[in-house]
Amino acid sequence: MNSISINQFRDNLKSCVDKTVSEHEPLRVTRRAGDDFVVMSADDWEREQETLHVLQSSSLMQQIAESLQTHSNKQGYKPTKEQLDEITNL
Repeated sequence: MNSISINQFRDNLKSCVDKTVSEHEPLRVTRRAGDDFVVMSADDWEREQETLHVLQSSSLMQQIAESLQTHSNKQGYKPTKEQLDEITNL
């Protein structure tokens, strides 16, 4: 994660925000007197929140583990040729 001082951030606010949003890379803003803070796009923040929700849910993590096992063993659902044709023709 890149860091920038509060003064540099203030002087280059628009370009800093534009870069953070377009590159999906959070930016740490440091301050001499006070805690640092992080700037990130709203979409990235929402995605992080969703990821945290999944990671904190034991039932969702169990479903993921079972799906990985099924996939590794090649025992998952196998669509028919007609179903595959329907999917690929969308």
